[in-house]
Amino acid sequence: MFLPLNVPAAPGSAQTKQIDDFTFAASSWTLTAHEARPGHELQFASMVERGVSLARSLFAFNSVNVEGWGLYAEYITKPYMPLDGQLISLQLRLMRAARAFIDPELQSGKLTPADGMRILTQDVMLSDAFANTEVERYTFRAPGQATSYFYGYTKLLELRKDVEARQGKSFDQHKFHDFILAQGLLPPDLLRKAVMADFPALKKQVSFKQNRATVKATVP
Repeated sequence: MFLPLNVPAAPGSAQTKQIDDFTFAASSWTLTAHEARPGHELQFASMVERGVSLARSLFAFNSVNVEGWGLYAEYITKPYMPLDGQLISLQLRLMRAARAFIDPELQSGKLTPADGMRILTQDVMLSDAFANTEVERYTFRAPGQATSYFYGYTKLLELRKDVEARQGKSFDQHKFHDFILAQGLLPPDLLRKAVMADFPALKKQVSFKQNRATVKATVP
């Protein structure tokens, strides 16, 4: 990840804007969780180590899976962060939630760039410089891409919740995460289909229920 800390001033202005949103120790916890482990570095290293097909690792690439996992990685790491790290993690999660509606509403004209700046600086509490780079990202650098973080995160949480509901106390998040990563970069609906059909822990439960039903049917 590369993010310049000095943002050039607007034409006619000599003042350079400074991004200070990541220049303190507390922010390093969330950045590490997202970009390194258990985030993107683990995500892509797992595909290499498991031999995930090129079709899934390259041609199926989608930001919803990739960035959804990155934000989910922050979520599962947050309880282990110091309190100041947890605060910044929540702030950055709030930023992803803000992206989910600011980006499309800028495209539709429901919000103006000034509205986006106001929300990001006053509600999310980003620096003016960072908020400006965000609004530029939504409007012309990569329209639509920033919405993928929160959408992918919520879809992954929803999937986990459904698996936990089926498994109860036997749910093992490590096995769940290993299976998710082993699928490569599947879009949310295909990932859900794979988990519900092939996650070994769920298949064992289905098999046990079927066997129990068979035993009941054959016992006089």
